[in-house]
Amino acid sequence: MTTPRRTALRFRERAELLDFLLEVSRVSSETLDLAEQLSTIASIVKEVVPYDVFAILLYSERTHALTIRHAIGHREEVVRSLSIPLGEGIVGTAAARREPVLVEDVSQDPRYLNALDAVRSELAVPMTARGKLVGVLDVQSTRVKAYGEQDRSMLSLIGSRVASSIENARLYRRVDRQNRTLRTLAHLSREFSAILDLDELLTKIASATRALIPYDAFSVFLVDNERSILRNRFSVRYDKRVKIDNIPLGKGITGAAVESREPVRVLDTGADSRYIASHPGIRSELAVPLIVQDRVAGVLDVESERISFFTEDHQRTLSLLAQQIASSVENARLYEEVNQREQRMDQDLKAARKVQRILLPREDPEIQGLVTGIRNRPAREISGDVFGFFDHAEEGACVIAFGDVSGKGAAAALYGALLSGLLRTLSRRRQPAELIQKLNETLLERKVEAQYATLLIALWQPASRHFLLSNAGSAPPLVLRKGEILETKIEGVPIGLLEGREYDEVEIASEPGDVLVLYSDGVDEQPNEKGDEFGRERIMRVLKKQGTEAPQAIADAIIAAVDKFRGSAQIFDDQTVVVMRVLA
Repeated sequence: MTTPRRTALRFRERAELLDFLLEVSRVSSETLDLAEQLSTIASIVKEVVPYDVFAILLYSERTHALTIRHAIGHREEVVRSLSIPLGEGIVGTAAARREPVLVEDVSQDPRYLNALDAVRSELAVPMTARGKLVGVLDVQSTRVKAYGEQDRSMLSLIGSRVASSIENARLYRRVDRQNRTLRTLAHLSREFSAILDLDELLTKIASATRALIPYDAFSVFLVDNERSILRNRFSVRYDKRVKIDNIPLGKGITGAAVESREPVRVLDTGADSRYIASHPGIRSELAVPLIVQDRVAGVLDVESERISFFTEDHQRTLSLLAQQIASSVENARLYEEVNQREQRMDQDLKAARKVQRILLPREDPEIQGLVTGIRNRPAREISGDVFGFFDHAEEGACVIAFGDVSGKGAAAALYGALLSGLLRTLSRRRQPAELIQKLNETLLERKVEAQYATLLIALWQPASRHFLLSNAGSAPPLVLRKGEILETKIEGVPIGLLEGREYDEVEIASEPGDVLVLYSDGVDEQPNEKGDEFGRERIMRVLKKQGTEAPQAIADAIIAAVDKFRGSAQIFDDQTVVVMRVLA
């Protein structure tokens, strides 16, 4: 099934969400020009959280208030003059509490500061960096209850990714003398954001850090709360990889940086009782916590053989660099974790594919009065397409089911397995429309969020050579008779969506030699490199050309035509073709 854009943007897979957040980090770090950066953030938010009114408000520690620095939909005088103290209004409340505030109907909330009469709902999300308030992302809509929990989560994720970038840009403005260093940091940020292999990323970070701060030893430790340790993930001494011991949480200079959530600079390690010797000859050390979404994920640690080597400038530079390093390391770590899970999942999917091959018809079924051909291939390891042939109580009759579950992969396949089991149980004594209605009722009793299925049921009656059809959202079958295509028109709502639906039935009186073709939308909606779809017309042309051949040859020819059409484009959805010829 094709996935609407709005649903796709909900990121049902973790890898998709990770890709989007990486893009947010990359795009928001591309520039240190604050105005350009805020405009980019507004565009990013618009893609996933629709709004009528938008504002980015930045916090001033001097005035203890928030002011609008970028706005869409606000009146110009509001943008120029509005100043919101902490705790006032919905925005001030979010900033003071350091947590999102979602108001479904602002007319019922006394905190709402009326900047525009048409506004009905508001969502405000604070942005923090290194434990400090940076500002607030604020979206407003003219609709009541325009925003939900998913919008709150998505805006919070964006805010957590862009907060450090915004703070960096503000520091850039204030500290003009650090232009050269900050330009280097921006370049490194782009490089780091593009690297997802954790070892490659840490090697790059070590090299980039040494270009800014000439250390003698460099390490990155990751917090392992389960084992209560700082786990050494990467260390170099004199540009060579070395392995050092893990450090118990709370111990050493690195442990102090984790506990304080602040950089720890030690001028003389010999005079500091916290120092734990990992490398011989070290006399000074600088440890900077890596903070992601207000959580310490690890520590970046540099050491020198010289006393008092690391300066406040070194500390400031490393602190700025640590913001992007933290995000990049966390993204790479998550990517590594996802890869490992995907490998395990791939093994599970291969096993599931074997089971599915047993459940789906593996060869042409023996149906009185029909000869069939089947081609089925999943977009991923397993398929969400459903098809089957079931005995009916009427002598010689056969129930032919052909459907497509929403989505792809394991969730679609499991839902399809549920549907197949229900078909096997319910189909024997029911006519097509009654069967689809019963399936719809049964699926709604055990409703799975965001899952539904299209389904066509055909009752084949060999004695009269009649097909009795009922449809719930599938493509109508194509019928080839004496070289001409007969199109049937029968429609219905997919099952598993709406209660109380009734379905129509259409009867097709077939003739010997008729060819009936059923296909899933992965066939006609398959795009090529240009984005054009294969389409129903091309299926008809193949059917006319190959219609005198055996059903299996016709099914193979349709799939071959799809492959030729798509070229190098990937198979985007499960593809199934069932071809049946009426015997004399």
